[in-house]
Amino acid sequence: MSENSLKKLFLLDAYALIYRSYYAFIRNPQFNSKGVNTSAMLGFTNSLVQLLEAENPHYIGVVFDVSGPTFRHNMYEAYKATRETMPEDLRKSIPYIRNIIEAFNIPIIELEGYEADDVIGTLAQKAKNEGFDTYMMTPDKDYAQLVEPHVRMYKPAKPGGAPEIWGPEEVKSNYGISSTSQMIDILGLMGDASDNVPGCPGIGPKTAQKLIAEYGSIEGIYDNLEKIKGKMKDNLAQNREQ
Repeated sequence: MSENSLKKLFLLDAYALIYRSYYAFIRNPQFNSKGVNTSAMLGFTNSLVQLLEAENPHYIGVVFDVSGPTFRHNMYEAYKATRETMPEDLRKSIPYIRNIIEAFNIPIIELEGYEADDVIGTLAQKAKNEGFDTYMMTPDKDYAQLVEPHVRMYKPAKPGGAPEIWGPEEVKSNYGISSTSQMIDILGLMGDASDNVPGCPGIGPKTAQKLIAEYGSIEGIYDNLEKIKGKMKDNLAQNREQ
């Protein structure tokens, strides 16, 4: 095994993968002999085994969100206020999934007051500075802003497909931007309903990408607001603070 492969680190976004696994079986839920819904357990374990067999990482950790408020709630009180409660049968799966991870002798990482993506992003930066190639395993588009040389997204395979690995060029190509850091501006403009982040009314993903590609940043948009016409200009002007 080469020296480079010895420094391959995988960090898994636990809840993103758990929710994905649960809803993959939503039309055909899996149950054991005791009537326990095992959809999330099965899907998560399958994803983990496939990763271990395909990539053979020497370094791996699974990162969980911690229940309770984070520093974002202090910044924005309504953060995630509209998010639906976790389904009860999924909630009951979490302790079993944690036991499965521990049985693989894989560390569980979590930090009060922070979300999994905060922890993964921080560890990826530390690992990069120590010569590691880090792969953030998640289907969550928010992680695209963290991608840079030696820090990549590892998007789980869809049924019948293969995992997608996104480095800087893949992110820039998919979103029509010149820097992965511009994902912050795109996400800020379009908002995120799942997190109750409003963004700018009337601006969805395609419009946000177009505006950032043209003006470079949210600041660049406001520096050129007089060039934007109609309702979009009004919405931008009225919703600048949010």
